[in-house]
Amino acid sequence: MGMSLSGAALRAGVLEAFVLGGHLLLYPTGVLQEPERPATAAGHARPPVVLLHGFTDNRSVFVLLRRALGAGGLRQVEAYNYSPFTRDLRVTARHLARRVEELCERTGQDRVDLVGHSLGGLVGRYYVQRLGGDARVRTLVTLGTPHSGTRVAPFMDAHPLVRQMRPGSEVLKELHAPAPGCRTRCVAFWSEFDELMDPTGTARIDHPDLLVENVQVTGIGHLALPVHPAVIAAVRRALDGPRPALPHPGASSVA
Repeated sequence: MGMSLSGAALRAGVLEAFVLGGHLLLYPTGVLQEPERPATAAGHARPPVVLLHGFTDNRSVFVLLRRALGAGGLRQVEAYNYSPFTRDLRVTARHLARRVEELCERTGQDRVDLVGHSLGGLVGRYYVQRLGGDARVRTLVTLGTPHSGTRVAPFMDAHPLVRQMRPGSEVLKELHAPAPGCRTRCVAFWSEFDELMDPTGTARIDHPDLLVENVQVTGIGHLALPVHPAVIAAVRRALDGPRPALPHPGASSVA
């Protein structure tokens, strides 16, 4: 068992290095905010999707996921770059709220789906739980998001955003507060080889008032979550239509 886990961890690490190299090449292409795109005249069969990147990242991380979600013209997919100088994710969540309202008006849709990687998942969740976003967000998908806080890289505590991702922060206390009647379905992807989640299970959502499906993925690190084919396919399935309501937080897995 130990050797098997070590081998899987090694493969995940190699994949992370490969993904990092590719992402560094693509990073300059995603620095600028993308222009707002008009909705097609025919409209779309499914709600539009907004993609939210992680800390110090940009929309370039979603190149493959965006292409997959937009295939066939069934949904409009947009990536939202928040400022690299952001110091409070709650401010970014308020900006997201305005972006969602504008997107609904532009597309004629009443609801949207959100997909957030890492910190982006917390931004989306804060909007849903604390700013009334559950009226607009049908499904929130998070990929490697520290829902209960992460203790990794303590030397980065000087940055206020990192402090907000620590266990027990004021932001996380707000997210752990009661959220009765929340209408958004949440799907949280987490991996035992996510090197930025400490403890690993922090990427799961554990909240009695939320409709949650926690999905464990295997052999995949933090950077690979938005680009791995198995995860991309699972995200598509999650957004193609909600499953029947779960009486309590559910769990599933993706190999």
